Amino acid sequence: MQKKRNYHKSVHDREQYKRIVSFLSAVSLVALLTMVFAHTWYTYYADIIQLPFYRRGNWVVIAIYAVILFLFFKVYGGFKVGYLRRTDVLLSQILSVFGTNVLAYLQISLIARHFEAVRPVIVLTMKELVVLVLWTLLAQRLYFALYPPRRLIIVYGSPAAAALVTKMSYRVDKYMICESISAVKDYSMICDKILQYDGVIIHDIPAQMRNDLVKFCFDHKLRAYIVPKISDIILRGAEDIRLFDTPLLLCRNYGLTFEQRVLKRAFDLGFSIVTLILASPVMIACAIAVKVCDGGPVLYKQKRLTYGGKPFYVYKFRSMIPDAETHGAQLAADHDTRITPVGRFLRKCRLDELPQLLNILKGEMSVVGPRPERPELCAEYEKHFPEFRFRLHVKAGLTGYAQVTGVYDTTPYDKLRMDLMYIESYSMFKDIQIVLMTIKTMLFPVQKSNAELLHPSGTDEKHET
Repeated sequence: MQKKRNYHKSVHDREQYKRIVSFLSAVSLVALLTMVFAHTWYTYYADIIQLPFYRRGNWVVIAIYAVILFLFFKVYGGFKVGYLRRTDVLLSQILSVFGTNVLAYLQISLIARHFEAVRPVIVLTMKELVVLVLWTLLAQRLYFALYPPRRLIIVYGSPAAAALVTKMSYRVDKYMICESISAVKDYSMICDKILQYDGVIIHDIPAQMRNDLVKFCFDHKLRAYIVPKISDIILRGAEDIRLFDTPLLLCRNYGLTFEQRVLKRAFDLGFSIVTLILASPVMIACAIAVKVCDGGPVLYKQKRLTYGGKPFYVYKFRSMIPDAETHGAQLAADHDTRITPVGRFLRKCRLDELPQLLNILKGEMSVVGPRPERPELCAEYEKHFPEFRFRLHVKAGLTGYAQVTGVYDTTPYDKLRMDLMYIESYSMFKDIQIVLMTIKTMLFPVQKSNAELLHPSGTDEKHET
């Protein structure tokens, strides 16, 4: 037993330095890229603008670049070495650099009071891409040398745990599930087994046992990965209050506050108007492509549900053949013959959703929120998990947390959990972050993995225990 405690202590000692390592690597990357920008600024722009800056003015321009770059990296996950796959980290960093350099060029042109030469910014971007590739390769090697994959055991209470194991097997560089044990086994034996590994995955087990295992892991400083139930997600949005000397958690359970709804509506109006203007050439091109493809109607409207279960008609560019649902409502499947060639492209890049900006203007939808579902599909999902209606505590959204973190065929139950996580931790910053992540998803569509191919009835929680 003492040997096990010493092992876990050494693991804990290494883990506490992880944040320092991550922080230093992030600072080094931002510093390197800022130095490349500073060289470009001093070489090409600082002395040719109408009113050249003095020392502190130059420093301010460079500092602004570093701050914008840091914010882009933070939003897109460019610092998440070891957490995201190498390609995902690199794509996030590339998108961050492109966004930062576009803003930097606009800033330079604003200072100069006319559009300056763009070639130096293009050369700057190419140099930074080389830095990104080298840094990512080096940082990944260093990270996994210091922190190899964790050896884990999964304690499961239902066969649905197999889907999670399959998903985690795609990240063998980070997780190594060495053993699984059923929750029906003896509790003391389960605890002994857990002590042999770096952490435990707790999946759909009885509430009392889960509470005991969480406390056991806390006592032994063991990492615990817990698949949350709906009630757990609701508790995450609770407010801490105190009744004399007794702590309480207050779950208000009415969605967004009045102030949040007003701010969100103002954001929706501003975003939809500006985006409609900017995206109008793309929307015209999409409309022409749909019409030329088969001569059918350009737009398609369909009844969906929004805040409070209120029905409305959502607008989309038509991506299926006319009369695709003459035999009733059904979800689109892989290689669905009803999807047109143009429609397949529009769906992949999420361009078929652009007409929903009109729904946002009308107040039927929001920019960010749970994706609207059809009434008949909602009724079907609620047969398997009645909590599905909890998504209707806010307006339906053009994009959402489930859309930028999941894949196109994420199961309805997982979408429900992610939508509730968004509702219970809502903030305007999170809305902006999801909008920026949507741009990444449109440019680099996520691929569906075999782990997501589950029927809605394959949920791990038909009734909470």
